[in-house]
Amino acid sequence: MELRVLQYFLAVAREQNISAAAESLHLSQPTLSTQLKALERELGKQLLIRGGNGSRKVTLTEEGMMLRKRAEEILDLVKKATNEITSPEDAIAGDIYIGAGETDNMRLFAKAAKTMQMEYPDIHFHISSGNSYFVKEQLDKGLIDFGLVYGPVDRTKYHSLELPVKDVFGVLMRRDSPLAAKEFITPEDLRDKPLIVSGQEARDGSLILKHINPDISKLNIAATYTLIFNASMMVAEGLGYAISFDKLINASGDSSLCFRPLKPQFDTTANVIWKKYQIFSKAAEKFLERLRDVFAEGK
Repeated sequence: MELRVLQYFLAVAREQNISAAAESLHLSQPTLSTQLKALERELGKQLLIRGGNGSRKVTLTEEGMMLRKRAEEILDLVKKATNEITSPEDAIAGDIYIGAGETDNMRLFAKAAKTMQMEYPDIHFHISSGNSYFVKEQLDKGLIDFGLVYGPVDRTKYHSLELPVKDVFGVLMRRDSPLAAKEFITPEDLRDKPLIVSGQEARDGSLILKHINPDISKLNIAATYTLIFNASMMVAEGLGYAISFDKLINASGDSSLCFRPLKPQFDTTANVIWKKYQIFSKAAEKFLERLRDVFAEGK
């Protein structure tokens, strides 16, 4: 399977039309069709469903969707490796890839990145957002250099650097909700309320949910989210109370929302992780040094 053919396949997946994909690739339509049929023969699977009844729209089969995901990962990894290998030996330049969830602690990364770019303007940063499962998967595949995760770190697989500031859990709610008058929210306050929680917390039965009620099955989980911004829209419409970190949504001034911390306080520590035996680019090595300096200043 050639990289060139994977690029052809992704173009068709993107355009959903073989003729349009051929034009974007500067190929003839028959040439592209031949390459795609050869790829299907090589894999022994149908990847594309050609439109019928005069339609030229092309959709992916289940195997095609799987190949699209893997092809994107392969080509991203090839691009990353090429950039690292071809950069001048004495130059500190190139791309740094970071995977992280939503946290105000990204300010520390931003501070380190800013000081890096001031000194090395040819360094570029790429942030992928997702939960800890996503971040670790990206890290294991070599698609990112560093990950920001919560929870225990598998020290047989990763090196880690603990962030100096903890994230504090609390409740995002409408300013006119009954609980908004309280300075703090107790677990008892939430046990009969509709809750909006992160999908990872709902799947794993996280400590924060057990903190609210040891019997998680009795909680009223009205919705789950991946991004707290989307959850805030549901809160604004009155769907429920969102459990999240502080400082992620503007809940001050004229906002219709407000944030209240939990009592007793519930916080968690994040870690920057990277693979053991990772061979870093010079840029990534420098960035790790800069992170250590910024974290030391924050203690």
